[in-house]
Amino acid sequence: MKSKSIDTFYEEISGDCFMDANALLPNGIQKEIGHFNVFNIKELYERLKGKSCMPYDRRAYYKISLIRGKNRVEYADRTIEIEENAILFATPKIPYNYLPLDKEQSGHFCVFTAEFLSKDKIGMDLDKLPIFQTDGYPVFQLTKDETIAIDLIFKKIHQEINSDYVYKYDLIRNYVAELIHFGQKLQPITALYSKHNSAARVSSLFVELLERQFPIESPRQRLELKSAKDYATRLAVHVNHLNKVLKENTGKTTTELIRERLLQEAKILLNETDWNISEIAYSLGFEELAHFSNFFKKQTALSPLSFRV
Repeated sequence: MKSKSIDTFYEEISGDCFMDANALLPNGIQKEIGHFNVFNIKELYERLKGKSCMPYDRRAYYKISLIRGKNRVEYADRTIEIEENAILFATPKIPYNYLPLDKEQSGHFCVFTAEFLSKDKIGMDLDKLPIFQTDGYPVFQLTKDETIAIDLIFKKIHQEINSDYVYKYDLIRNYVAELIHFGQKLQPITALYSKHNSAARVSSLFVELLERQFPIESPRQRLELKSAKDYATRLAVHVNHLNKVLKENTGKTTTELIRERLLQEAKILLNETDWNISEIAYSLGFEELAHFSNFFKKQTALSPLSFRV
């Protein structure tokens, strides 16, 4: 699961809107201060002609959304239903899927990189803020008055980003910080999901992540995810939770499933390629040839070389 960069975000939006990506970029922003932009959801939704479903993925940028309309936000281990007005805080740490449930979509959202809102610029470390932690529910139901207050902040951001004020991005940082503090004082929406559906979703996403790494097609290709912790981190769930879910659904632990798939791929590479054993070991994520040989022999009672013969 590759992270979607801010450039990919603009490529997808501009492609669906049939417009030049440069037309979406804010005026006067310089690369050295990071990236920031703000959008009107209703206007963008109309341009997209309803294509605003965001697939389950990891994004390499932050996003704050004021949402008006029925929507569903799906995380690896929970699904949150939005009935009317809500504010959503998205972080690069947590992949998610966003799905509108009706055509009456409005509100605002802003996207920004960590560089734009770095600690030395706002006095806060984004990754340490409660609103951006992986174990929370970053979706907050809003009252009418709260919706009006947040809408006003976004309108100020829209006004500033279109202005010629030299220090407008300094001012915008203050508005974004105000949105973050506003959110941290709210009570999160209770996650609405069944235990069974959540477990099935985590299991399905784990299998998708595991299989996406294969087949190994080149000695220079190397596995990125090698341990149970690697997979749990990518899915933004605790490793114990991932193990529990997989054990209940498959009868095997995360490590056992990874080990089985590694062994399967090792046998394929030994039988169907002329790569040397060191190349195969490297591509499968083993730091040392001896580690791979020990792993393979423990599973098959044969050395990799004996198996190949």
